[in-house]
Amino acid sequence: MKKSFGTVLNCIDGRTQIPVINWIKENFNVEYVDLITEPGMDKIVSEGNPFYSSRLKDKINISVKAHKSKIIGLVGHYDCAANPVDAEVHYRQIEEATNLIKNWNFSVDTIVGLWVDEFWEVHVISLYKRI
Repeated sequence: MKKSFGTVLNCIDGRTQIPVINWIKENFNVEYVDLITEPGMDKIVSEGNPFYSSRLKDKINISVKAHKSKIIGLVGHYDCAANPVDAEVHYRQIEEATNLIKNWNFSVDTIVGLWVDEFWEVHVISLYKRI
């Protein structure tokens, strides 16, 4: 049986990992989720720093090519120590980050920007689907 994968760019904060993994598996019908983590991932990606962008693209490429991942998720979350801004700023960063990832032109079906709230519930902030 062929294994199915998703890819998620998430904060290093361990509180977000399980809720996001479970949400991706349930909503996109994948068996496994490849995690790429950095502190304050939504801020890092939205800023478009060439150093980080290059490293993240390399890691995403491994997941997409080796595991045939068809979804890329980007996560921001409540109470982020590395990005201590209010939720509205996180939402904007998540939207900007998912738009940047979309422009990286990976051959995936979906790019989704997610927010994890203070109850560790996952919410969709932005969603791009390939037509």
